[in-house]
Amino acid sequence: MSVHKAISAHVNGQNHILNDYVQLDQQREAFIEEACQLCKAGQPFNTDKINHVTEKLNLLSKKIENLPERKYVTIQMVQDYVQK
Repeated sequence: MSVHKAISAHVNGQNHILNDYVQLDQQREAFIEEACQLCKAGQPFNTDKINHVTEKLNLLSKKIENLPERKYVTIQMVQDYVQK
């Protein structure tokens, strides 16, 4: 029975990591969209919130093999994206 409990604990831990990753990824996309909207409107913006979440995502991606790392975003990247 202890093997079953160990496997269950491992799976629950993996699910928790996956759920956190998905939630953070959605938050990152929202911050990117916010930065793009500010850039389009000619308003000042920064990428601090985006990159803070990116750091958390990349830490989680090291815990599960197939979770992709995310690139850090620069102001120039946002400006280039908005200009397309």
